[in-house]
Amino acid sequence: MKYVLITGGVVSGLGKGVTASSIGVVLKACGLRVTSIKIDPYLNIDAGTMSPFEHGEVFVLDDGGEVDLDLGNYERFLDVTLTRDNNITTGKIYQSVLEKERKGDYLGKTVQVVPHITDAIRNWIESVAVIPVDGNEGPADVCVIELGGTVGDIESMPFIEALRQLSFQVGPDNFCLIHVSLIPVLGVVGEQKTKPTQHSVRELRALGLTPHLLASRSAEPLLEATKEKLSQFCHVPVNNILNIHDVPNIWHIPLLLRNQNAHDSILQQLNLVSHATPPDLQQWTEMAESYDNLTESVRIAMVGKYVGLTDSYLSVVKALLHACVACSFRPSIDWIAASDLEDDSAKSTPEAHAAAWKTLKSAACVLVPGGFGDRGVRGMMLASKYARENNVPYLGICLGMQISVIEFARSVLGWERANSIEFDAQTPNPVVIFMPESKTGFTDAYGKYHETWISKNTLTDT
Repeated sequence: MKYVLITGGVVSGLGKGVTASSIGVVLKACGLRVTSIKIDPYLNIDAGTMSPFEHGEVFVLDDGGEVDLDLGNYERFLDVTLTRDNNITTGKIYQSVLEKERKGDYLGKTVQVVPHITDAIRNWIESVAVIPVDGNEGPADVCVIELGGTVGDIESMPFIEALRQLSFQVGPDNFCLIHVSLIPVLGVVGEQKTKPTQHSVRELRALGLTPHLLASRSAEPLLEATKEKLSQFCHVPVNNILNIHDVPNIWHIPLLLRNQNAHDSILQQLNLVSHATPPDLQQWTEMAESYDNLTESVRIAMVGKYVGLTDSYLSVVKALLHACVACSFRPSIDWIAASDLEDDSAKSTPEAHAAAWKTLKSAACVLVPGGFGDRGVRGMMLASKYARENNVPYLGICLGMQISVIEFARSVLGWERANSIEFDAQTPNPVVIFMPESKTGFTDAYGKYHETWISKNTLTDT
């Protein structure tokens, strides 16, 4: 198995996930089979119980795994079907080690971060990397691993040590490290600054990992002088310094990497030159350019509860993008906080209330996505009612669908107390109920049977 590790430095949010996905696209275009793993250093077992405000969207896999949204990028870019095990968290690792410790699997030894935690990380990576995710039999050729967070974070240390051990174990021909870093430009001076990247690479090397390639994030293309300076102080050949500058849409990133011959550097490092073909990205190029050439746009009102962080609805946004491009439209999404549409908002924040309604009424269609709890439900119901009464196309997803059913029952059928039992278990008109097949139960430690529901919709709103 060949491994490509993506790390990040200086600041978070540089686009490591898109970079990892794009590298996978280029390698796949070279005729190689690619799989991917995302490492999240947080202590949560998974992203299922995390607030969208805190972490962005929860991406749900085919096997029901609730994971980081970067795995959604991997699936969309690489056309693969990942499993919950393709997302490694600190919580999962510690849980597995502690379960072994309780069972006595360590035979009385003192359980420590090194070697037990690091061994668990390496074993997890090696076992998951060989699971086929592209519908074909047998393991992939390359596993792209993204390490979340920023180099130097305390919570990342066990993973960096485990990956250092992995690189030594598999050998230099089977391991390629790409470090994503920021090249800022100071407004006053206007010079591309390399010092943050120098410090980040120095920190990485102090931990035992040396980058083979640098992926430099910048607003504008890197100057040759900047590349030479990075090469000199970071000990990376100039040809291995990639520049991922701002582009019209993220579909251009694989093309950007291809044009800089990133695949040649990676293939040489992994000793795969003889196994690969020149990258064929013709269809990908057509897709990226088709979006750039779109002239007409459609305004879509997104009425949600977590619009303060647009990553909360990333998969919905991507689906809208794909649908609009298929119809030769450029999507223009207007974000509306559902609570701003409510009558109470007219008194407490009249300006926000007026702006929300103005935006809603100027949209060509309305979309209400999913969410937990009853905050903002009244505003969503008003949006649903407006769309129905004014013949505006409306799409309700999960909670949004419930809202439209409740609104119709109340406004058209006259059932004033119609509701979903998620919000009111005692409603006389339960127009939305839990699916009977999801009903189950369990017996507690005292032998008492409890009826429950297999649903996370009962999570309290954050």
